[in-house]
Amino acid sequence: MSERRWLVGITGASGAPYAVRLLQELVELEVPTDVIVSAHGWRLFAHETGIGGHEELLERIGGAGPLRFFDNSDRGARPASGSAPYAGMVICPCSMGTLSAIAHGSSRSLVERAADVNLKERRKLVTVVRETPLSAIHLENLLALARLGTVVLPASPGFYHEPRDVGDLVDFIVARVLDHMHVEHEVGYRWTGEEESGSA
Repeated sequence: MSERRWLVGITGASGAPYAVRLLQELVELEVPTDVIVSAHGWRLFAHETGIGGHEELLERIGGAGPLRFFDNSDRGARPASGSAPYAGMVICPCSMGTLSAIAHGSSRSLVERAADVNLKERRKLVTVVRETPLSAIHLENLLALARLGTVVLPASPGFYHEPRDVGDLVDFIVARVLDHMHVEHEVGYRWTGEEESGSA
C-alpha cells in the first residue's frame, strides 16, 4: 500500500473501462486515492460502461473504500495545493485537450490544476493517453511533458499474452499503470522470457 494518497483524474478520452478497472483495483488493494472525474469523463462512463453517476460507479467498483471524490470544477480543493502530500497522479484516460492544457500550464479545471501541481512539485505524473492517429500538435505536447518527466503511457495493449477478451486487454494497461504507481498487484500477465521463442 502506498504511504501517501494518489490522485486519479478521469477525463473524456475514450477508455472509461480502463478507469473503472483501475478504480476497482485501488479499492480492492486499499490504496488511498483521491479521484477527480471531469464532466466529459462522466459522459464517457455513461456511454462506454453504462455507469450513470456516482452511486452507480461505486456499485461497479465495489464501494468507495479508500477513495475520496472531488468536483472537477472546484479549483480550490485539496488536490490543487502543492502542500497536499500526494505520492503522484494518474490521468486515465487522458484526453488530448487535457494534455494540451497541462503541457502549456493553462489549467482550467481541478484535474488540470492538480497535474500542474504534480509537475511543479516534481511528483510522478502518468498520462494514459488515448487518441489515434496523433497530429504533430499532439506529439509536441507529449514530448514537452515527457521532457518534464511525465510518464506517457498510451492505452495500447500488447498481444503477446494471447488475450481472450477485452477484459484481458484492459488489464494489460491497468497493470502497467499500477506498476508505475509502485502498487503491488496481480493484474494481467507478466513476460518472463521463459516462453519458447520462434524463429527470427
